[in-house]
Parts: sequence; structure tokens; C-alpha cells
Amino acid sequence: MKHKRLNRDGWGFQYYPYYQMRIDHDLFHGLACLIRLTDGEKNFWALPRAGRVQVTGGGMTWLQLVPDHTHRVITVPYFPDGTHGPERERYPQPACPAYQPSVWYVDIIAGLEYGEDGVAAFIDQYLDVIFTPEGDVKIDDRDELDQAFASGELSKEQMDRALAECDAVLSDYCRDIRAADAWCAAVRQIAEDRIARGEPVTECREVREWKRKESRR
Repeated sequence: MKHKRLNRDGWGFQYYPYYQMRIDHDLFHGLACLIRLTDGEKNFWALPRAGRVQVTGGGMTWLQLVPDHTHRVITVPYFPDGTHGPERERYPQPACPAYQPSVWYVDIIAGLEYGEDGVAAFIDQYLDVIFTPEGDVKIDDRDELDQAFASGELSKEQMDRALAECDAVLSDYCRDIRAADAWCAAVRQIAEDRIARGEPVTECREVREWKRKESRR
């Protein structure tokens, strides 16, 4: 199974701030991460209802949540604050006008681990759930899960747990996407408030390498 760092270094973003924090609040208990995309090309997915769905590009913010006692990472790429893509003709009124999500991507995971630099990484268990404000709901990479089980990479217990977690994600968020929107926006606001009060930045690999080069000049 692949191990994917939550600061997404290696994705080609440049010099982006990454915030990683533990949140314990009535709304959310778990790990929360924010990435400010300061630059980078716009990349899109195609979905039936939402159409062209932007996932990267300068000005976007990614919220990533790992709730306690679950096996999931919720990633929400947000448009630049107060906006949404002009192509999104069916885009509904957002729960929070300031934080307008483009899409939700939920990885089903086997667990979390931490690198020497403190950055969290998740152990990807192949299966994913994608949904949009317009009402798209898609289960992705089921074929990869089946292949991993057939090859012996995953046990029957691991496969059953991944499928059960997928069902729980569909129940928790996709039955009422607007409620999921409101919940994510509220948790993001908690993170934003802590950052505004001076929550430290965890620097991505590219920033550290750039600073080392600058210091040698």
C-alpha cells in the first residue's frame, strides 16, 4: 500500500504554506491540515453533474481532515475565498459564502504515520469516495482494491474494513452534502482562527530546499 504525505510534497506545488494541527472541539476531534496553493497549473476532473471540477491552481486552499476512530482522509479543495468556478452552472448556494468547495475526495486508509519532520502520512487502502456540491457521488478505484485482495496484498479482514468504511463515508456525508459542506466549513474556520493567532507553519520539502539554497548564496 502507498504511503502519502499530507503536505503533498512531490506534487509540483512550489513554496506553499502547510499547516498541521490537532483539533479537539465539539465539531471535530482529529488531525486537520491546510495547504495554501500559492501557484501551480489549474487541473480539472470531469464529473457528470458538476462538469469540469478544479482541484489545483494558485489561490486554492486544500483542507484535509482525519477524524479520530475512522479510516479516512477527507480532502476538500476550496476555490479562492468567496468564489467558485465560473463553469459550474449548477453550483448551489454554499453553506459558507467565504469557503466554497470544489469537490470532496475521501481516501479510505489503513492508518496514519509520522515522518521525522512531524508531517503526517496516510497508508492508502485504494478505495475512494468523490462527491461534489452539485450532487455527484462516485466510488473510485474499487478495481484496485479487488486487485490488491486477489494478489494477497490485502487480507479479507482489510478488504471488508475498507468496504465498511466506504459505506460509512457515503452515509456520513453523501446523504446530505450541504450538511457536509457546513461541517467542513466550520472545522476549516477553527483551523483558520488558530493560524491567524500564530499557529506555526510546517514547511514542505520544496520550501526547506529553497531556503537551504538561499542560505548558501
